[in-house]
Amino acid sequence: MWLGVVSVFGLAMAGGIYLMVIAGWVIVAIGSISLIAALGYTGGPVPYGYRGLGELFVFVFFGLIATVGSRYVHDQTAPLDAWLLAIPIGMLVTAILVANNVRDVDTDRETGKRTLAVMLGREWTRHLFALLVYGSFVLIALFGALEWTPRPTLLALAALPLAYLPVRNVYRETAGPALIAALKANARLHLVVGALLALGAAL
Repeated sequence: MWLGVVSVFGLAMAGGIYLMVIAGWVIVAIGSISLIAALGYTGGPVPYGYRGLGELFVFVFFGLIATVGSRYVHDQTAPLDAWLLAIPIGMLVTAILVANNVRDVDTDRETGKRTLAVMLGREWTRHLFALLVYGSFVLIALFGALEWTPRPTLLALAALPLAYLPVRNVYRETAGPALIAALKANARLHLVVGALLALGAAL
């Protein structure tokens, strides 16, 4: 496992050096903070992933920082619309972790891992999942309608039907395989929404 971790971080650092040449010291700062956050999720003296903070860190790093950082690499700007679009992206990627944690809630509780799902319980975690998934579409519609983000980003609303399956499974199922299917479906939803938002922003 550690060999895999070192290999992946090595590849990330190689890509980071290339991005640093393009965008400067900001990428170094983002990469350094992200590396520390990644190691601290389940490692270190106080792994925050087992303190109910995993979802918050995923939202910040895989949502806000990843989205706005990508925009910054593109043209060295971080405009308001990039921050706004980062919110629904962050919500959807956080929902992937929530689906994973609701699947593992019983075993995590037994082993003393205090994830947010363990703290909230299965039913409230299901509500959180639905809020993150459907709430992301509400924000995309709101931002686009108000023209706080480019109007063509409303194209991402076409992915809304894909949200039904993962939400249904999270509410109905407790078995691992079914919830893994929900996790995968939500990951696909995240990919499609991200691609459509990118297309809309480009247009």
